[in-house]
Amino acid sequence: MNEQNNIKMLTGNYAAAYAVKLSRVEVISAYPITPQTPIIEKLSEFVERGELNARFIRVESEHSAMASLIGAASVGARTYTATSAQGLLYMGEVVWWAAGARLPIVMGVVTRALAPPWSIWTDHTDILSFRDSGWIILFASNAQEVLDLTIQAFKIAENEKILLPVAVTWDAFVVSHTLEPVSIPEQRIIDEFLEKKRPQPHALNVDEPFSLGNITFPSDYMELRRSIDRAMKYAKEIIVSVDKEFGEKIGRKYGGLIEEYFINDADILIITLGVIGEEAKEAVDRLRKEDLRVGLIRLRSIRPFPSEILSKYCCDKKLCIVIERSVSFGGGGVILNDVLSTFYRYNVETPTIGYIAGLGGREVSVEDIVGMVSEACGRLKDGKLPNEPLWYGVKIGERYE
Repeated sequence: MNEQNNIKMLTGNYAAAYAVKLSRVEVISAYPITPQTPIIEKLSEFVERGELNARFIRVESEHSAMASLIGAASVGARTYTATSAQGLLYMGEVVWWAAGARLPIVMGVVTRALAPPWSIWTDHTDILSFRDSGWIILFASNAQEVLDLTIQAFKIAENEKILLPVAVTWDAFVVSHTLEPVSIPEQRIIDEFLEKKRPQPHALNVDEPFSLGNITFPSDYMELRRSIDRAMKYAKEIIVSVDKEFGEKIGRKYGGLIEEYFINDADILIITLGVIGEEAKEAVDRLRKEDLRVGLIRLRSIRPFPSEILSKYCCDKKLCIVIERSVSFGGGGVILNDVLSTFYRYNVETPTIGYIAGLGGREVSVEDIVGMVSEACGRLKDGKLPNEPLWYGVKIGERYE
């Protein structure tokens, strides 16, 4: 374990910038958008002061930001960008291109509610709308995890059996702009952890020219898509092993695909992600003082989805409660649907209820989580678990109908 003594008060956004610097990224490109902008501002300072030897590409849009990184990554450079909400949507076409071309780009996504109506506050529908794009999607819940997970993302993405882009995401303002003490590893330790980046086997080379991303006929397209699916499944193992190695070198580990909190003896499990997971820990502590055996699974990886481990821990519980900041209109909760699909495929019969909460940055407090658990337990006792997720704390009236 490496003893950490370089502590700085950093926001989640600045923590991401320090992680990119420590990872010795070679090409950075981004377009400003609230609440992501401070990441790129801080990185531009590092480059200008000579603290980071990287090319900083100034572009006119998010689409161009990702397109320029696709070019850089195609010749073997270590690359980074960041965005939020509408910026991610504008980037959409080339987000899919990056994954299809098997380029190990890392992107920070500061989750923000989608417009209209305009909102600059957090929910997760922006990044989760790209869950089928071929990107590995990882969720951090605080500034320290933003730093650690961003560093780990490069090692995951660049693994020769993976070679997929990775999005590291965190909640707007609650994490992105809140100052926390963050322990910054020594550069030499991160250099040992990441090693020097080797160009991917299909990197473009002027001495041996070939085409990347050209037209593929029906005789080969399915095989290429299957290779992405297989890499995504293998990424489960790599995410866990990278987290373990990081813990051995740095002294911090998070559990890989999920973070566990009092789950072994729990009768009731809360399943959530992002900053709600931090509030849920306090809720679990409070409920346990009331002799209610509640535990928490905080999802750290959404793609790949931790199906096997989730089914293992949930199969013998009395109740599972999914709390999420996302919605698939007409389809329910995005995370709830993944959980229920997992339970069906793995024959898990645990009663499950979902709550949609905190959209558009609405606060989800410890008291709210305690209230959801209490309500869910009451519905279970009465045998009235709903088939659809419940919208927690919404205002009812003609204006909203």
